Amino acid sequence: MLVIQDILISEEIIEEKFHCDLTACKGACCTEGDYGAPVDAKEMEYIHQYIDIIFSNLPERSVAKIKEDGTGFTYYKKPKVWGTSCHDDGACVFLTTNELGISVCGIEKTWYEGKIPFQKPISCHLYPIRVSKNDIVGFEAWNYDRWDICAAACTKGKKEKVPLYRFVKDAVIRYKGQDFYDELEAAAKHLGESK
Repeated sequence: MLVIQDILISEEIIEEKFHCDLTACKGACCTEGDYGAPVDAKEMEYIHQYIDIIFSNLPERSVAKIKEDGTGFTYYKKPKVWGTSCHDDGACVFLTTNELGISVCGIEKTWYEGKIPFQKPISCHLYPIRVSKNDIVGFEAWNYDRWDICAAACTKGKKEKVPLYRFVKDAVIRYKGQDFYDELEAAAKHLGESK
Protein backbone atom coordinates (compact mmCIF):
# COMPACT_ATOMS: atom_id res chain seq x y z
CA MET A 1 0.00 0.00 0.00
CA LEU A 2 1.03 3.57 -0.68
CA VAL A 3 -0.01 6.63 1.28
CA ILE A 4 -0.67 9.85 -0.62
CA GLN A 5 -2.16 12.79 1.25
CA ASP A 6 -3.41 10.41 3.98
CA ILE A 7 -5.16 8.14 1.48
CA LEU A 8 -4.19 4.47 1.33
CA ILE A 9 -3.72 3.36 -2.26
CA SER A 10 -3.32 -0.25 -3.34
CA GLU A 11 -0.17 -0.84 -5.39
CA GLU A 12 -2.37 -2.69 -7.90
CA ILE A 13 -3.69 0.69 -9.03
CA ILE A 14 -0.17 1.52 -10.17
CA GLU A 15 0.97 -1.91 -11.32
CA GLU A 16 -2.07 -3.29 -13.14
CA LYS A 17 -2.80 -2.39 -16.75
CA PHE A 18 -6.33 -1.36 -17.72
CA HIS A 19 -8.14 0.39 -20.57
CA CYS A 20 -11.89 -0.01 -21.12
CA ASP A 21 -12.81 -1.82 -24.30
CA LEU A 22 -16.45 -0.88 -24.73
CA THR A 23 -16.74 -2.68 -28.05
CA ALA A 24 -16.08 -5.92 -26.16
CA CYS A 25 -18.00 -5.45 -22.90
CA LYS A 26 -20.71 -3.05 -24.15
CA GLY A 27 -20.58 -1.20 -20.80
CA ALA A 28 -21.52 -4.26 -18.73
CA CYS A 29 -20.43 -2.56 -15.48
CA CYS A 30 -23.55 -0.38 -15.83
CA THR A 31 -25.89 -3.31 -16.41
CA GLU A 32 -24.64 -5.95 -13.97
CA GLY A 33 -23.80 -6.13 -10.30
CA ASP A 34 -25.34 -6.31 -6.87
CA TYR A 35 -26.09 -2.61 -6.45
CA GLY A 36 -26.01 0.74 -8.23
CA ALA A 37 -23.15 3.21 -8.45
CA PRO A 38 -22.26 4.67 -5.03
CA VAL A 39 -23.20 8.34 -4.70
CA ASP A 40 -22.74 10.93 -1.98
CA ALA A 41 -25.26 13.51 -0.78
CA LYS A 42 -23.87 16.29 -2.98
CA GLU A 43 -24.02 14.10 -6.10
CA MET A 44 -27.61 13.13 -5.34
CA GLU A 45 -28.44 16.81 -4.96
CA TYR A 46 -26.84 17.69 -8.32
CA ILE A 47 -28.60 14.88 -10.15
CA HIS A 48 -31.95 15.72 -8.54
CA GLN A 49 -31.46 19.40 -9.49
CA TYR A 50 -30.96 18.52 -13.18
CA ILE A 51 -33.17 15.43 -13.41
CA ASP A 52 -35.71 16.97 -15.80
CA ILE A 53 -32.89 17.75 -18.26
CA ILE A 54 -31.29 14.30 -17.77
CA PHE A 55 -34.66 12.67 -18.52
CA SER A 56 -34.20 13.69 -22.18
CA ASN A 57 -31.37 11.13 -22.43
CA LEU A 58 -33.02 8.26 -20.56
CA PRO A 59 -35.27 5.48 -21.83
CA GLU A 60 -38.94 5.60 -20.87
CA ARG A 61 -38.62 2.74 -18.39
CA SER A 62 -35.96 4.67 -16.45
CA VAL A 63 -37.94 7.89 -16.40
CA ALA A 64 -40.95 5.93 -15.11
CA LYS A 65 -38.91 4.17 -12.39
CA ILE A 66 -37.24 7.38 -11.20
CA LYS A 67 -40.60 9.17 -11.07
CA GLU A 68 -42.15 6.19 -9.27
CA ASP A 69 -39.54 6.01 -6.49
CA GLY A 70 -39.10 9.78 -6.46
CA THR A 71 -35.31 9.97 -6.47
CA GLY A 72 -33.42 7.49 -8.63
CA PHE A 73 -31.39 6.44 -5.57
CA THR A 74 -31.52 3.51 -3.18
CA TYR A 75 -29.84 2.80 0.15
CA TYR A 76 -28.06 -0.55 -0.15
CA LYS A 77 -27.83 -2.23 3.25
CA LYS A 78 -25.05 -4.75 2.60
CA PRO A 79 -22.37 -2.29 1.46
CA LYS A 80 -24.03 0.45 3.57
CA VAL A 81 -24.03 3.02 0.78
CA TRP A 82 -26.43 5.14 -1.20
CA GLY A 83 -26.32 4.31 -4.88
CA THR A 84 -28.16 4.79 -8.12
CA SER A 85 -31.30 2.69 -8.34
CA CYS A 86 -31.35 -0.31 -10.64
CA HIS A 87 -34.00 -2.01 -12.72
CA ASP A 88 -34.94 -5.60 -11.92
CA ASP A 89 -32.51 -6.78 -14.63
CA GLY A 90 -29.60 -5.00 -12.86
CA ALA A 91 -29.24 -2.04 -15.22
CA CYS A 92 -28.66 1.39 -13.67
CA VAL A 93 -31.66 3.70 -14.06
CA PHE A 94 -29.39 6.38 -15.53
CA LEU A 95 -28.24 4.06 -18.30
CA THR A 96 -28.96 4.54 -21.97
CA THR A 97 -27.62 2.82 -25.07
CA ASN A 98 -25.87 4.36 -28.06
CA GLU A 99 -26.29 3.45 -31.72
CA LEU A 100 -23.66 0.67 -31.38
CA GLY A 101 -25.56 -1.00 -28.54
CA ILE A 102 -23.03 0.19 -25.96
CA SER A 103 -24.30 1.24 -22.55
CA VAL A 104 -23.58 4.88 -21.77
CA CYS A 105 -24.43 7.07 -18.82
CA GLY A 106 -27.42 9.32 -19.51
CA ILE A 107 -26.07 11.84 -16.99
CA GLU A 108 -22.72 11.99 -18.75
CA LYS A 109 -24.36 12.19 -22.18
CA THR A 110 -26.31 15.23 -20.96
CA TRP A 111 -23.05 16.73 -19.64
CA TYR A 112 -21.29 16.13 -22.99
CA GLU A 113 -24.15 17.99 -24.66
CA GLY A 114 -23.33 20.97 -22.43
CA LYS A 115 -26.73 20.95 -20.75
CA ILE A 116 -25.59 20.33 -17.16
CA PRO A 117 -22.38 21.08 -15.18
CA PHE A 118 -22.21 17.65 -13.49
CA GLN A 119 -20.44 14.83 -15.38
CA LYS A 120 -21.48 11.66 -13.51
CA PRO A 121 -20.95 10.10 -10.07
CA ILE A 122 -17.26 9.98 -9.19
CA SER A 123 -17.57 6.27 -8.36
CA CYS A 124 -18.40 5.64 -12.03
CA HIS A 125 -15.67 7.96 -13.30
CA LEU A 126 -13.01 6.28 -11.12
CA TYR A 127 -14.09 2.72 -11.88
CA PRO A 128 -12.49 0.14 -11.55
CA ILE A 129 -11.05 1.94 -8.54
CA ARG A 130 -13.34 1.64 -5.54
CA VAL A 131 -13.06 4.13 -2.68
CA SER A 132 -13.74 2.96 0.88
CA LYS A 133 -14.33 5.61 3.53
CA ASN A 134 -14.91 5.94 7.22
CA ASP A 135 -15.74 9.59 7.79
CA ILE A 136 -15.73 9.17 11.58
CA VAL A 137 -12.01 8.38 11.68
CA GLY A 138 -11.14 10.16 8.42
CA PHE A 139 -10.06 6.94 6.71
CA GLU A 140 -10.01 6.56 2.92
CA ALA A 141 -8.60 3.70 0.87
CA TRP A 142 -8.49 3.06 -2.88
CA ASN A 143 -8.57 -0.50 -4.21
CA TYR A 144 -8.73 -2.13 -7.60
CA ASP A 145 -12.11 -3.82 -8.05
CA ARG A 146 -11.39 -6.90 -10.17
CA TRP A 147 -14.38 -8.14 -12.13
CA ASP A 148 -14.42 -10.78 -14.85
CA ILE A 149 -16.52 -8.58 -17.13
CA CYS A 150 -13.46 -6.31 -17.39
CA ALA A 151 -11.19 -9.02 -18.86
CA ALA A 152 -11.12 -7.25 -22.24
CA ALA A 153 -10.09 -4.01 -20.50
CA CYS A 154 -7.18 -5.80 -18.85
CA THR A 155 -6.11 -7.27 -22.20
CA LYS A 156 -6.34 -3.89 -23.92
CA GLY A 157 -4.50 -2.18 -21.05
CA LYS A 158 -1.63 -4.67 -21.30
CA LYS A 159 -1.48 -4.32 -25.08
CA GLU A 160 -1.42 -0.52 -24.88
CA LYS A 161 0.72 -0.49 -21.69
CA VAL A 162 -1.70 1.77 -19.80
CA PRO A 163 -1.46 1.58 -16.00
CA LEU A 164 -4.83 1.71 -14.26
CA TYR A 165 -4.07 5.03 -12.51
CA ARG A 166 -3.34 6.66 -15.89
CA PHE A 167 -6.55 5.29 -17.39
CA VAL A 168 -8.53 7.11 -14.68
CA LYS A 169 -6.32 10.23 -14.68
CA ASP A 170 -9.15 12.69 -15.44
CA ALA A 171 -11.30 11.16 -12.70
CA VAL A 172 -8.46 11.31 -10.15
CA ILE A 173 -7.84 14.98 -10.97
CA ARG A 174 -11.56 15.74 -10.80
CA TYR A 175 -11.83 14.01 -7.41
CA LYS A 176 -8.58 14.98 -5.69
CA GLY A 177 -6.90 17.62 -7.85
CA GLN A 178 -3.81 17.91 -10.04
CA ASP A 179 -1.36 17.94 -7.11
CA PHE A 180 -2.70 14.63 -5.86
CA TYR A 181 -2.38 13.08 -9.32
CA ASP A 182 1.17 14.41 -9.67
CA GLU A 183 2.08 12.76 -6.35
CA LEU A 184 0.51 9.51 -7.52
CA GLU A 185 2.47 9.68 -10.77
CA ALA A 186 5.71 10.34 -8.87
CA ALA A 187 5.00 7.42 -6.52
CA ALA A 188 4.35 5.16 -9.52
CA LYS A 189 7.63 6.18 -11.10
CA HIS A 190 9.51 5.59 -7.84
CA LEU A 191 7.83 2.21 -7.34
CA GLY A 192 8.71 1.21 -10.90
CA GLU A 193 12.35 2.17 -10.44
CA SER A 194 12.62 0.24 -7.19
CA LYS A 195 11.42 -3.05 -8.74
